Formats: sequence, structure tokens, C-alpha cells
Amino acid sequence: MPLRVVIADDEVLARQKLLQLLRDEPDIEVVGEVQQETELERAIEETRPDFLIVALERSNSLPAICQSILRNHPQLRVIAIASDRNSSMFYWTSLRIESNPIEASEAGVLSAIRGKLQTFNSNRVQ
Repeated sequence: MPLRVVIADDEVLARQKLLQLLRDEPDIEVVGEVQQETELERAIEETRPDFLIVALERSNSLPAICQSILRNHPQLRVIAIASDRNSSMFYWTSLRIESNPIEASEAGVLSAIRGKLQTFNSNRVQ
């Protein structure tokens, strides 16, 4: 099953270069092409891509649209490219799992459910 990609860039030339790059890759399928940022959410909903490629506005700075997109679609991976500055970034979300010991009793379980935990040693699960 090929990786599904949506390309979003207001510059036609940039989109064409990306399409040309990805066209012959057997494990990649471009499922959408977006020119306007306002079309992006709808395109993602309709095509369910694995990757989104967007224009990088400022070097190494998360494009504003990415925060809402990644919040709404945490499984999505975003590649931001600034071809004029020869710069690109890869963004994704991750789930951080933590643990905390609770009292081994009915009261401990009820306290955990109600969010009334005493923090002993918070541990991030690897």
C-alpha cells in the first residue's frame, strides 16, 4: 500500500517540481494538490494522507497552519520545504505516556479516577 501524500503550496512551480519528484516513486501516491490554505483541511479529510508537504514560511519555524492541522490529525506527518532558502523541516506529533504509582486500594483507584493523585515519582514510559 503506497504512502499517501497531499502537496500544499501556493506556487505552481513548487507543486509541479514536487509532483515530478514523486511521480515515479512506486511506494508514494500523491492523492491531493492544494493551492490555497483554506482548501487544506477539506483535502486532508477527503484524502486521508500519510504525509502533507507544505511551504516553509520561515526557516526552521513551524508553519502556522501546521499547529491546527497536527492537532486535528495527529497521525499526519508534515514536511515543510523552503526551496528558495534550501531549507526543510519534518514535523509530527507524538504521544507521551507517563506513569505514577497509586495506592493499591479502593481509595487509591478512586483517587486516580477523580484526578486527586499525590505525585510520588512521575515516570515517562519508554
